Amino acid sequence: MATNLRTRDGGPATGRSASRRSHGEGPFRFISTAAGVILLAIMAAIAVFLISEAIPALQANKGSFFTELTWDPNSAQVFGIGALAFGTVLSSLLALLIATPVAVGVALFISHYAPRRLAAPLGYLIDLLAAVPSVVYGLWGVVFLVPLIRTPSQWLNENLGWFPLFAGEGIIGGKTMIAGGIVLAIMILPIIAAIAREVFLQAPKMNEEAALALGATRWEMIRMAVLPFGRPGVISAAMLGLGRAMGETIAVALIFPATFDITFQILTPHANSIAANIANGFGEATQIGRGALIASGLVLFAITLLVNIGARLIINRRKEYARAGA
Repeated sequence: MATNLRTRDGGPATGRSASRRSHGEGPFRFISTAAGVILLAIMAAIAVFLISEAIPALQANKGSFFTELTWDPNSAQVFGIGALAFGTVLSSLLALLIATPVAVGVALFISHYAPRRLAAPLGYLIDLLAAVPSVVYGLWGVVFLVPLIRTPSQWLNENLGWFPLFAGEGIIGGKTMIAGGIVLAIMILPIIAAIAREVFLQAPKMNEEAALALGATRWEMIRMAVLPFGRPGVISAAMLGLGRAMGETIAVALIFPATFDITFQILTPHANSIAANIANGFGEATQIGRGALIASGLVLFAITLLVNIGARLIINRRKEYARAGA
């Protein structure tokens, strides 16, 4: 009887309880290992499929796949990923630059400023933004955002045109890189805000109370005790949002004007991305054109995979930091 009570109270398991635990651990370990192996096999199968479908088109390409700015695989069999990769990276970085400060501010307000009655509904509302279909964001951007930012774009061009991002001549505003970046920022904001909120809530309460006891204001307490603790989590959340923005298809396909040039002028109608080009060109593509699009998808797959690996490495570093400080 003493042994049973000790086991229920958290003591070392012996006899039948230890046997039960060992019997349950084996099947669980097998299932979890099998799930990990299956996931790796699926990713490898996707990579093999993309490579096998892309090789014939790459062999028929008459230009350089990585530097060519022309995209005409259907007739001239000349195509390159340079402009598309540039547009994908630039639009995603713009979205990250816009969304991260807002998401961190929202997360801090929910975790440390808002009353409890307001914090929970506001958190649910932010999370619901992730459930909105991307086509809805795209339609909102075309119908509402594009006409709305035309006047601010012209003002930026006239007053800050010396800055390369706001430079440009001719048509200013409309379907531009900045419009796509704003839509992508709204789409990735819930991801960054949700992760940052959870990280900030896990900040050691003892450190926060110690800072307040020493006379620090609430903002000083956040700056000294919360933000340093949550910095790795915010970085990993931003990288996950970056991967989400790079892979977005429908929203940017509706907004981007589908040009194939490299320019930093985000206020002029020059913008495209790998995902948008695949969505716009797959329906009318020939066999070589379809292989070219799949090859571009392979590049996007590799970029997204690298971003997610980087995020996982930062998360692992965060776990080691927490374990060391425990």
